[in-house]
Amino acid sequence: MGTGVMIGAGILALTGQIAELAGSWFALSFLLGAVVTGFSAYSYVKVSNAHPSSGGIAMILQRAYGPTTVAAGAALLMALSMVINESLVARTFATYALRGLGSEPGGIAVPAIAVALILAAWLVNVAGSRSVSLVSLVMAVLKVGGIALFGAAALWASGLSFEASGGASRFSPTGFLASVALSILAFKGFTTITNSGAEITDPHRNVGRAIIWSILICVVVYLLVALAVGSSLSLDALVAAKDYALAEAAEPALGRTGFYLTVALALVATASGLLASIFAVSRMLAMLTEMRLIPHSHFGMPGAIRDHMLVYTVVIAAVLAVFFDLSRIAALGAFFYLVMDIIIHWGVYRHLRRDVGASGWILLTAIALDAVVLAAFTTMKWRADPAIVVIAAGAMAAVFAFERIYLARVRPSPQRQD
Repeated sequence: MGTGVMIGAGILALTGQIAELAGSWFALSFLLGAVVTGFSAYSYVKVSNAHPSSGGIAMILQRAYGPTTVAAGAALLMALSMVINESLVARTFATYALRGLGSEPGGIAVPAIAVALILAAWLVNVAGSRSVSLVSLVMAVLKVGGIALFGAAALWASGLSFEASGGASRFSPTGFLASVALSILAFKGFTTITNSGAEITDPHRNVGRAIIWSILICVVVYLLVALAVGSSLSLDALVAAKDYALAEAAEPALGRTGFYLTVALALVATASGLLASIFAVSRMLAMLTEMRLIPHSHFGMPGAIRDHMLVYTVVIAAVLAVFFDLSRIAALGAFFYLVMDIIIHWGVYRHLRRDVGASGWILLTAIALDAVVLAAFTTMKWRADPAIVVIAAGAMAAVFAFERIYLARVRPSPQRQD
């Protein structure tokens, strides 16, 4: 499930955005993103191996901070970053679909197709978790194999050259570090594996192994595809086609047939990623409700809490898909995820490292890496699009204020305050 969520919009939509920030070094951005993700994964692996459960990140935060505003707010940030990713995936599906039909992505068609896909994914989820698991497994195998095959074929057809090297003048240290924030976003799906402690055999060992293997698979695929795209397109062409970079790179490398096959592959990858993400986030929100970390209202709808959370998830994702473009959606997701990730590491360092046998220097390194990347990304976005920085800061402040008010009503005396 984690790999299925990770390989989707991450490589399909973010490659061009990463190249726009990192210049011709964009392939190395994925590698550095994998390194930062590796340090980040350490906290999740240690806690999940010691205390496997279906609670995932909510469980980690609850153990670290108790039922406090910090724990609830960070958990809600993670859930919202996953919902944001769903809108990113849906809009990516729409852009590739329109390119496959010979149209330039834009206008009302992109949000309309995105919303239609979100509704279709909701219907599959309503059919039950068995349907989601089966479809996600089949699609994950197809897209991982297909995207890797695309990368290898395009790289071979290009004669192993690297056309994007011509844009080296775009490089700046701050821009490169900022690009790593988006690279990390392409890997963050591994966190959904922490929800699988109740289903995985021998979870004390295998949850951590699943996380490590999902990251390793993704870094190989991402590097292969980044090199293949860079070998087919100049940096300027890649940035110009940043919302559908793989499709644009396929035609010069593999011909018209390769172009259509790549579009089909992109549609499979994004649809399956959306399906898996909606399943994971609705499950997480239901868990937060049961832990009394967020309020719940069924608004007259029948069914269980998770059924209601499915509805709330798709509604929020659809609204984001309508009102935000891919660049802003990705920026919101990066801000939310990096802040939540820092809170996770600090909580494990302060309260859980002896319990789970974690090394303090690794946890502090993870915090430092996240902080450097977040600072660079904020700097670049403030220069290019200050409105999204203000929106992200305001949304995060609202999340924590909301949780403080809610928890003060349901838990007048929390166990721990940080």
